[in-house]
Amino acid sequence: MKIRVIFFIILLVLIFILLLTRVYYISIKSNEYYEQLALENIIKTEKIAPIRGVIRDRHGTPLAVNELGFSISLPPHLSTKSKLTTLTQKIKIITDLFPEFDPDKLKKIYLRKDSYYNHNNIQIIDYILYDQMISKFVKLSMYKDIFISPASKRFYPYANTASHLLGYVAKANTKDMESNEIAKYTKVIGKGGIEKYYNSALSGEFGVKKTKVTALNKEIGIISKIYPTSDDINLSIDIRLQLYIKKLFKDKNGAVVVMDVKDGSILAAGSYPEYDPNMFVRGMSQSEWEELINNLYHPLTNKFAKGLYPPGSVTKPAVSLSFLNSQVITQHTHQSCSGDFKLGGRNFRCWKQHGHGDVDFKESIQVSCDIYYYKVGLKVGIDKVASDLKRYGLGKKTDIDLPSEFIGTVPNREWKMKKFNQPWYKGETLNTMIGQGDFLVTPLQIAQLTALLATSKQVTPHFAKAIGQRVIKYGALDILNDFEKSKLKVIQQAMYDVCNKPGGTAYHHIKSKVKIAGKTGTAQVIGIPQKEKVRMSEQDLKYFHRSHAWLSTFGPFKNPQFVVTVLVEHGGHGGSAAGGIVSKIYDKLLEFGYIK
Repeated sequence: MKIRVIFFIILLVLIFILLLTRVYYISIKSNEYYEQLALENIIKTEKIAPIRGVIRDRHGTPLAVNELGFSISLPPHLSTKSKLTTLTQKIKIITDLFPEFDPDKLKKIYLRKDSYYNHNNIQIIDYILYDQMISKFVKLSMYKDIFISPASKRFYPYANTASHLLGYVAKANTKDMESNEIAKYTKVIGKGGIEKYYNSALSGEFGVKKTKVTALNKEIGIISKIYPTSDDINLSIDIRLQLYIKKLFKDKNGAVVVMDVKDGSILAAGSYPEYDPNMFVRGMSQSEWEELINNLYHPLTNKFAKGLYPPGSVTKPAVSLSFLNSQVITQHTHQSCSGDFKLGGRNFRCWKQHGHGDVDFKESIQVSCDIYYYKVGLKVGIDKVASDLKRYGLGKKTDIDLPSEFIGTVPNREWKMKKFNQPWYKGETLNTMIGQGDFLVTPLQIAQLTALLATSKQVTPHFAKAIGQRVIKYGALDILNDFEKSKLKVIQQAMYDVCNKPGGTAYHHIKSKVKIAGKTGTAQVIGIPQKEKVRMSEQDLKYFHRSHAWLSTFGPFKNPQFVVTVLVEHGGHGGSAAGGIVSKIYDKLLEFGYIK
């Protein structure tokens, strides 16, 4: 009996010791842990979405800005049966003041976002113009459970000028929001052009706001606030020049690139017709969208970076450089042109019906003699010429700072076998030498190629001049061998003769105060897509069967500063269709002080 009492007492003592130990641990050792936990329960951390960066031209003129407005939110947990009437009443207050909003749609937005676990206010209207809100602000702010917050919306003040290079922002889809945390909060993302390529810099970084809240999530004080940041972007383009070129293309379709030959910075780049990016920001009707996508002139296609065209004779200076590089001919080699050339039972013609007679190397460029390129092209061979043209920059990206640039095609034996599993024929060599057949380029590639011929250096075309405080600089690549460099002068002189010597294919059409050199091209249209042909009138069909007109130039001739490349869709002869446009662009560059 005595032993049992002792055992019981010992047991009680042990239990008491365990209880004391636990009390000590909870009250002393765990104090810091629970203190930190308590702090976390009363501190609310919120991400602050940044305002999208502004895009400006080289002189600081705004091209893409953020218009100030307001958003409207309601408190959470109004979707329960007991509070649905309250939700309906609050939405009615809002729609009475802003009748353009549908109350049923606003209710659906709210109910979709509300949940038991959501303790944040629910935004039901993401944007109301400043001018619309300001006269009703006081009345609406009287309701304590209707929250008005600053908001912004992207706006392009020049509307459909420079739209293809600027791109646009639009509502982010589910995929965008999964891959981009900023888009998840702002609900918008860059969808084309500079807006898409530099979306990360323009979107910026989140800010963070820490506030002290009650158990009911009511804010009682701000603890700290780190403001969000974003970068503005300054482009190399001059909006004045862009607007001027737009007028030159008012009744034409096509593309233009005006580029500095030393560093590749672009002063103007247009694709015509253009579209208004503000339509994508505000949202467009089904009829507006169908009108855009069914337009036969393709206003949504960026033709200077994604338009693929046969180059025609505009690539002959580069082809002729490859001829010399092969050393199959020299700059003194002559060929006879009677107007046609027979090969395998086919008759390949020169553009000049009765021929050019005896033609030397320089004259072949000046008068654009097709027969010269047929005859020499067969001797040199497609593989050598195609290899050199790719090295010169054709058939690959220029690496311009725009998304989804097209690469085009420089056809050769390997390409045809891989694509069609068919052998190469000599007739295809002839077509490629004069820029026809399967040969496809973008206007941007031709501008880059022309700069190479003018300076012997390959530049990277680009628009960004500065991102935030960081100045963007590009170098130039030395891709020509010494022999090719030594032969550039004769090609440059021939290109000068194209524009300035009687017989030159642009001689009668260049009227600029600036002495320039260049090359014309007339590229035949191979075919029209059936889905477009069925929508064309007889008059449309005649227009769309006309050849494309090229003229790519550099100037001033003695000290090259700029490349101006123009493509006029279905314009016919390169010199007559594009010569006036090119001349006026150089004169405007002179007027603006870019050419000294």
